[in-house]
Amino acid sequence: MKRATLYTRSPRTRVHQAGGPGPALDATGSEEAQPARTPAPPRPPGRVQQALRRHRAGAFFLGGLAAALLGVALQSRLTPSGQHLTQEDIDGAVLHTLETKALPSRAAHAAAAVLPSLVRVRTSLPDDRRNMDFPRGRATGSGVVVTDDGSILTSLHVVLGSDRIMVTFHDGTETEADLVGARPDKDLAVLKPHKLPDDLRPATLRPVAGLQPGDEVVAVGFPFGIGASVSSGVVSGLGREHSAGDGRPALSNLIQFDAAANPGNSGGPLVTMDGEVVGIVAAIVNPTDQAVFIGIGLAVPIEDAASALGVPPA
Repeated sequence: MKRATLYTRSPRTRVHQAGGPGPALDATGSEEAQPARTPAPPRPPGRVQQALRRHRAGAFFLGGLAAALLGVALQSRLTPSGQHLTQEDIDGAVLHTLETKALPSRAAHAAAAVLPSLVRVRTSLPDDRRNMDFPRGRATGSGVVVTDDGSILTSLHVVLGSDRIMVTFHDGTETEADLVGARPDKDLAVLKPHKLPDDLRPATLRPVAGLQPGDEVVAVGFPFGIGASVSSGVVSGLGREHSAGDGRPALSNLIQFDAAANPGNSGGPLVTMDGEVVGIVAAIVNPTDQAVFIGIGLAVPIEDAASALGVPPA
């Protein structure tokens, strides 16, 4: 059985092809069967129907207006009479929330943003391949993933001279990594891991431009192999210089900060309160023979670190 053709709703009459008039179409465009006799004339529309036809647009408008007024009336009944929010009410509600709810700190927010990009870096010397947990004479370092392909920024002194590098990602994935780039004048290295976790997330990088002494920062890493560990502080100064005095080149244009950092933090990220990496922790300053933190940490600005190694900051 042939299916009837569907048409759009149009009151216009279709013109048939040659061969005589075709069957009549109703308002929907459907064919009507020809009546056997002339139908009775339709009843004239009533006065109400005529008025609606003449003022159809006005009727729709009035109906919508009535619905809106009904909604306002219902809302008024549900709201206590005479109750209006003032700025004092809003301030009081905010103060009450601050006094009764434990809100996460800014440092916690910053750390949470960068932790998925943090990696633990461990190395072994040529005569120490069997002891990868904490190689003798070698401290565990830190690193941060900075690209979608898994490239890791760390400090060169963490991996220099090692014959094997192991990295552990935030999700526990452990793999060997290769040293694929180095910048001795900035004490920086780039590692390429052999295997990547499924949920790899590179860190967001931020140039130093706009950073000021007093701005809050967070240092994240593995001090003495413990971690991941988070410490917070402020930027103490910019444009600092430092010489380790062990034959390594002097470093310049460093960020000074007072967030606690210790051996093992080297290569880890220095993070703003927005969770963006602004530097790579490079050194601590201690005038004594003890290599522990006494309030002065130094980091290589991320534009020196990333741009020098082909990873421009955002």
